[in-house]
Amino acid sequence: MSPLLYLIATRPQLLVDHAEAYADLASAEVSHASVIWKRRAKLGVVAICSFVIAAILAGVAAMIWAVLPVVSNQALWTLIVTPILPTGLGIGCLMAIKAQPQEGAFDALRRQLKTDMSMLREATLS
Repeated sequence: MSPLLYLIATRPQLLVDHAEAYADLASAEVSHASVIWKRRAKLGVVAICSFVIAAILAGVAAMIWAVLPVVSNQALWTLIVTPILPTGLGIGCLMAIKAQPQEGAFDALRRQLKTDMSMLREATLS
């Protein structure tokens, strides 16, 4: 008789415990992946909003510069720096997104499945 069938017939609680462990592992993996995805989404939204705000401020600064006949040095400095601040924030968010590790989601679950499958193959061959 197959070792798996023997195990199912004699000790079904072990298989139930194993299934519960898989469910716990999958739940932990989903939780970890959702935290990473939510953080990336939030950073992406902040980056997009920052770039839109920077574009609007740059447009306003260009219009003010075009309308005023003579812009003082202090006003020119303000017109240049104002759109740079949200641009820097957007770039910082993009860098934070890229700095996050690109590890695959559910790697631990895949490894556990491979380990269990190899153990099952070894048990059926012997």
